[in-house]
Amino acid sequence: MTERFDCHYCKESLFGKKYILKEDSPYCVKCYENLYSNTCEECRKPIGADCKDLSYKERHWHESCFHCFQCKNSLVDKPFAAKEEHLLCTDCYSNEYSSKCNECKKTIMPGTRKMEYKGNSWHETCFICCRCQQPIGTKSFIPKDNQNFCVPCYEKQFAMQCVQCKKAITTGGVTYREQPWHKECFVCTGCKKQLSGQRFTSRDEFAYCLSCFCNLYAKKCAGCTNPISGLGGTKYISFEERQWHNDCFNCKKCSLSLVGRGFLTERDDIFCPECGKDI
Repeated sequence: MTERFDCHYCKESLFGKKYILKEDSPYCVKCYENLYSNTCEECRKPIGADCKDLSYKERHWHESCFHCFQCKNSLVDKPFAAKEEHLLCTDCYSNEYSSKCNECKKTIMPGTRKMEYKGNSWHETCFICCRCQQPIGTKSFIPKDNQNFCVPCYEKQFAMQCVQCKKAITTGGVTYREQPWHKECFVCTGCKKQLSGQRFTSRDEFAYCLSCFCNLYAKKCAGCTNPISGLGGTKYISFEERQWHNDCFNCKKCSLSLVGRGFLTERDDIFCPECGKDI
């Protein structure tokens, strides 16, 4: 007795008929297609066992239905892109959705490396310094007047040069006598400490911190012998080529302040009229 060879689903004999094995079980073509065939995304018909099934992200097409949504050209064995559930050939996708290079105005093809800045896009080879014409790539750059400069070219063409070191000032400069300086170059002529953010004065066009200026040039108080800077509204008394801080202009004997009062002198000392009577 011959062993039976039937469809696993409908049980009809498969002798002399086409059949398909799935998980070691035979199915007649009709049952297999009803049970397992995928539905074509384009024509919505089953993809039969004798048809080539093309798939992309769990979606399926007949080979003849696998074409560009826009131009209808076949996408079989060709690169394509997906946009809002539709498949597009690279030409149609580029024309419709790809960025245009800000330099050459040509389409930046999908998969091509591009550079972006403030809403504009460039081919990598088009994103160059407008002065030296070298690709900027991932290096730092400075935009100016709708053009891009690598940092060395920008400094050569636009940056101010420090009066002291003659190098470009890119950040943190200061202006003194209408001339530019690096903060670290603008220092006291005497002690070389930075003057940026500090009170300072000048003499013969040289800048000094207050301490150095007073030590070098300020007159000394006849009372305390410390310098009288005269800066920032400091008040002092001057008499016969001698000077005193306001707080130091006192009677030698009773220490009464003599500011705005009459006084007497005896050699290097000053006295109030009362104490001066005994001199």
